[in-house]
Amino acid sequence: MAKRAESAWTESEPAELTLTDADVIDAMQQIPGYLDISIEDFRSLYRLAHAHASERLFSQVKAGQLMRTGIEPLRPTQLAGEAARALVTQNLKSLPVVDASDRVLGILTETDLLRCIGATSYLELLFEALSQVPAPDVDCRERSVAALMSQPAVTIHEQAGFNETLRAFPRHPGRSMPVVDAVGRMRGLLLRKDFLHACHLGEGS
Repeated sequence: MAKRAESAWTESEPAELTLTDADVIDAMQQIPGYLDISIEDFRSLYRLAHAHASERLFSQVKAGQLMRTGIEPLRPTQLAGEAARALVTQNLKSLPVVDASDRVLGILTETDLLRCIGATSYLELLFEALSQVPAPDVDCRERSVAALMSQPAVTIHEQAGFNETLRAFPRHPGRSMPVVDAVGRMRGLLLRKDFLHACHLGEGS
C-alpha cells in the first residue's frame, strides 16, 4: 500500500469574481434609498473591498501549517530506479533532494524521470511501449538522482504567508514545493492542491 504523507492542515491572488453590469445593477437595487454611485465606482469599490477581505482572510495562512511532514527525501547519489519507487511509495509526483544536513539541493519530478527515458508524457510512453520501441542505449534506472533532478529547487520558508507562497508556485516546475527552515533544511513538502484547498481555490490544472 502506498505511503501517504500527512498534512498539518485538515481542511496570482484568489481569482476575482467577474461582475457583469446586470450583477452590479441588481446589487445596487437591493440597497434601500437613493444611491449616488456609478457602475464603475461600484466595481472599483468591490475590487478594493475584495482585496482587503482576501488579505485579511489569508493573512494567517503560513506554509508551515499546510506542508506535509514525514516526507522521505531523496539523496543525490540514489539511482533513478530507486527514486521512482520512492515517489510511488509516498504517493507523490516529486520529492526534494537533500544533502547530508537535509539542506535542499534540488527536486526530482515525474517530468525529470520521463525526460530521462526520452518521453514527454505518460501517454507518449504508453504508445512507445505498445509500439515496442527499442529501449534507450543508457538504462535510466542506473543514473543518479543528482544527474536528473531540477535545480536549484524553488523552496519556501515555513513562515511564508499566502501572497509569498502564491508567487512562488508559478516559478516551480512541479506540483509540490519543499518547505525549509532559516538555513535551508527541509521541514516538509507543500502540495499545490493542499494550498489551494486550504484557501478554498479550485485547481485549474
